[in-house]
Order: sequence, then C-alpha cells, then structure tokens
Amino acid sequence: MKEKQKEMSFLGHLEELRWHLVRSASAILIIGILIFIFQKEVYENFLLAHRKPDFITYQLFCDFFSFLGLDSSFCNVTFKDNLISLKPTQQLMNAIWSSLILGIILSFPYLLWEIWRFIAPGLTKNEVNKSKGFIFVASFLFFCGIAFSFYVIAPISIHFLYNYQITDLIQNNFTMDSHIGLVTNMLLGVSILFELPVLIFFLTKIGLVTPTFLKKYRKHALVVVLILAAIITPPDIASQVIVAIPILILYEISIKVSKIVIKKQKNNAS
Repeated sequence: MKEKQKEMSFLGHLEELRWHLVRSASAILIIGILIFIFQKEVYENFLLAHRKPDFITYQLFCDFFSFLGLDSSFCNVTFKDNLISLKPTQQLMNAIWSSLILGIILSFPYLLWEIWRFIAPGLTKNEVNKSKGFIFVASFLFFCGIAFSFYVIAPISIHFLYNYQITDLIQNNFTMDSHIGLVTNMLLGVSILFELPVLIFFLTKIGLVTPTFLKKYRKHALVVVLILAAIITPPDIASQVIVAIPILILYEISIKVSKIVIKKQKNNAS
C-alpha cells in the first residue's frame, strides 16, 4: 500500500511538472504570436535598430570622443546596403524563430515563477519566505544583461563587423539571418552570464562552492570569462574587455553572496 502511495505521489509530481511546462510553453507561444503580429515594428525598432546611424549608443560614443578631442567613426556611422534574403522562406522562418526567442526573453519572469511554484511545495515555510525575492533578483539581473547587450555590446560589435574589411576586393553583403542571429545570440548569451550571482547562491546553498573556493580560482575564472567574452563578441579586444568587466564585477558580487550564505548557514547551525 505504501509503495502504491509513493508511486501515485511520483506520478502526481510528474503530472504537476507537465502542467508547469505546458503553462510555460503557452506563455512563450502567446508572447511569440504577439511579437509575430507586430513583427515589422519589432524588427525596425529592436532587432535592426543598430543599423540606424542615429542609434543612441553611437551618438553617446560620438559625444564622448568629441569631448576628449578625439575623432571617432561613431560620428559617421553608415550602413550602405540593406540586408539580403537568399531564400523564399528565409524572412518568414526568421520572423517565426525570432518571435520565439523574444517570447522566451519577455516571459522569463513568468518562467521563473513557474519553476518556483514547482519547487516551493518541497520547501519549509522559512525557506519559502526567504526565496520570495528570487524571481525579482534573477529577472532584474537577466534584463540588466539584455539592456547591457542591446545598448553596449551589440552596437559596438555591429559597428566593428560591418566596417571590418580585409581588402577592397571583398564586399560585405550580410544576410538577415546572420545579423538577427548575431543580435539574439548576444542578448541571450550576455543575459545568461548576468545570472552568475544567482547560480553561485544555489551552488553555495548545496555546498558545491564556497567563498574560499571562488577566491582561490579567481584567476581561472578570469580566463573563462575572457573565453566566453570572445565567443559572444567579435574578435576585437575592446568588445571583449567591455563584456568581461561587468562579468568580473558580478563574480566579485558572487563571492560576497557566497559569504552571506555561508554566514547564515553557520548562524542557523549554532
């Protein structure tokens, strides 16, 4: 009888997980459909915004270098040709895929809430109260990563890559897939990296990492961060450093977070 109850309990958890996944997928789909409906506005004002010479980042960099008395190519940003579509279905498939990716991004707080709802029944009342800020903190870091990627990394990367040319014998004719893929990969890649303090919090809670461990391998972490920065940015030192700096700051914050977790665990044990 007890084995049957355990089996039913296990099946009940699977059923509950299924409905959490269904609701999460539905949220992504609904938001994705809305984005697809307004795809022209989304593309012109978001995904292709960095191709506009008057994009705010270009203007700010131009003003900054002008203030220093330096000439800057950011003051004369131009994009000669439109992006090209090589297949009859390319624009449609790109619009569908981009809508789903942006659907995941915009529904991120709700997805976290569904995860928390699934985990919460297994937590104590005290743990539930302490974890209520998890959704806000994780969402805040995620959208900070989105903003940093959109306003800093993406425009710098696009400006560099569009103007990089080995020789005049080679002409840059980029496809819409390559441009949109570059932007969306940066958005997701940087925003996930910004979740580092949250990841360290949970790893410390379960005893996999400690502040001492994080300090000991700080130099190794620097190498990993630079490698990740090289993957999600173009191959120029400036962009990699710009990405690496906030990640390293988040790493130092993660050490502080780990210290707080360890301190609370010691206080609760005493």
